[in-house]
Amino acid sequence: MSLADEMFAAAMDWSPFLPSMYGLPGWDDKLEDLSVEGEQALRARIADILRRAETSDEDPVTLAVLRHQGESIVARIDARLVEHTVATGMSAPVNALLQMAAQLDVSQRQDKIARHVDQAAQRVRDSDRRPLLRHLRAGATRMERFLASPVQEWEGTASPEIRAAIARYREVLMSVDGRPDDQPGICWLPEGEQNYANLVRNYTTTSYTPAALHRLGLDLIAGLREEYAEIGSRVWGTSDVLEIFHRLRRELLWDNEDQMVEHAVDAIARAEAVAPQWFGRMPKVGCQVLLVGEAERPTAPIAYYQPAPLDGSRPGTYWLNPLGATERSRTLSEVTAFHEAVPGHHYQLSIAAETEQSNLRRFAFIEAYLEGWGLYTERLADEMGLYSSEEQRLGMLGLDAMRAGRLVVDTGIHAFGWTRQQAVDFLRENTVMTEPEINSEVDRYIEVPGQALAYMVGRLEIQRIRGEAAARLGDRFDVRAFHDLVIGLGPVPLSVLDQEVTARTAASP
Repeated sequence: MSLADEMFAAAMDWSPFLPSMYGLPGWDDKLEDLSVEGEQALRARIADILRRAETSDEDPVTLAVLRHQGESIVARIDARLVEHTVATGMSAPVNALLQMAAQLDVSQRQDKIARHVDQAAQRVRDSDRRPLLRHLRAGATRMERFLASPVQEWEGTASPEIRAAIARYREVLMSVDGRPDDQPGICWLPEGEQNYANLVRNYTTTSYTPAALHRLGLDLIAGLREEYAEIGSRVWGTSDVLEIFHRLRRELLWDNEDQMVEHAVDAIARAEAVAPQWFGRMPKVGCQVLLVGEAERPTAPIAYYQPAPLDGSRPGTYWLNPLGATERSRTLSEVTAFHEAVPGHHYQLSIAAETEQSNLRRFAFIEAYLEGWGLYTERLADEMGLYSSEEQRLGMLGLDAMRAGRLVVDTGIHAFGWTRQQAVDFLRENTVMTEPEINSEVDRYIEVPGQALAYMVGRLEIQRIRGEAAARLGDRFDVRAFHDLVIGLGPVPLSVLDQEVTARTAASP
């Protein structure tokens, strides 16, 4: 077995739902070992692979991906995130389990679920890294809702044991003394500063410091205000940014859930129609739009993408959560569809999976590349002429502002000791997000330190790399070839993407 295959196996043992999502055999009966002993055994295994990689003759790109994957998992283990990630996001192990169980076949995992939940409970109960009190309560409420629901098909004959473990987990969440809202960041936890620095480095794959990222976010927010004023003056005859924010929050809302799906399907169809002008290679699988199941809606994201399995038994899926649809702005519909589906994650993940590269190269989880591409395609869609109105272009700016705000808020919380309310106030003043969205986003940033930084950092780097390639090649620059190269590499650290594009464009005749 090659070192790349060894690291891939270790990474999938760390996150065994991922191979099941792609239809890769070998993990359908596994759940992550959340125990201290299990995590440390995996850490030692990864450290050994990294040590042997120092003298390996595998190609440099594969080695760079291998190192990133190993170092990222080690950073998460060392930060002991499982001990203070308990709320309703996908990073909270038990909540993620409940959500994935409703979407994947977990029949071979049923007898392991209760132990998995008990491991999560023990880590929280025995830790010196207290979760935020509000997250403990949110997690407990999520467990209560599950326990009050009818038995679901995925529970099978193991339902009594699963529900007993969920009840024990809920009791732990209710009994732990949580941190107050004025101490939400990882900086308030033991080794917090070093752990955050490691997470920032691995999520962004750059040398940016938290202070530099904070300043970058503030500068981007200022620039976006100018774009808001420019479009707002055409749409509503006002350049008053606060007035534009107010109208975006209160007007142009959905009438019903069906509108959300119809609009998303239409946007994706328009993107697919013009994609050949911008991409030389198209994915072999299609993309469907589905609504999140009713039981998962209270804790599922507003929208997300699930890749197709390798056997093509179903298409890629753009999941929409219709919860609170009539209180949400429809201006975010098209930009989100372009990010999550076409030409965003659906093209990116499907085409990478169809390459002949190793599994590590095809399925590596490198957020700065993955989410950077998704955010890059939001602006690419504007170049492609995909936005159907100026209002939808305001939606593009709305998500831009959210991602720029993430740079400020994530670093504010975790590096500079911001209170939760400071983060809420900043997003309220500088984005068009509604109050429920702001609160949900802030809680996500608190529970997943550093992840929110990947989006804008990745987009800016891809744009810079493209700009430099275009300058080198002049009239010979082919945007389709550039996009095929970026996606065809599979997920890589941004520095590697830069090196590969530079080398291949410099060598072009």
